Amino acid sequence: MMTENEITEIVIGCAIKVHRSLGPGLLESAYEECMDYELRNTILEIERQKPLPLVYEEVKLDCGYRLDFMVNKKVIIEIKSVEALNDIHLAQILTYLRLSGCKVGLLINFNVLKLTNGLKRVVNNY
Repeated sequence: MMTENEITEIVIGCAIKVHRSLGPGLLESAYEECMDYELRNTILEIERQKPLPLVYEEVKLDCGYRLDFMVNKKVIIEIKSVEALNDIHLAQILTYLRLSGCKVGLLINFNVLKLTNGLKRVVNNY
């Protein structure tokens, strides 16, 4: 069984490959499609646009949200193509981690000149 660190290492490698090939400036959906292709060519188990139910007291929304990717049922990947990551993006992935029960997430903004400037590893210490 792979650790979160091993999973994120593979995912980051895929993201770097996609970014080197495409560069910044495209729509989020283009990066998501290319990441899907790259991730499926790895040993990882990928769930794309995975429904994330939301339960509040007696209210249950079966598909309250959709995760861009859930990897090996352990790591959430949220893809962005924005001018800059900000607090709301961080809050979003932390909420997804809490609702899903996952501990680690990667927030990846492809709209940067150097991808390492658009990567944020997020840990939920629930």
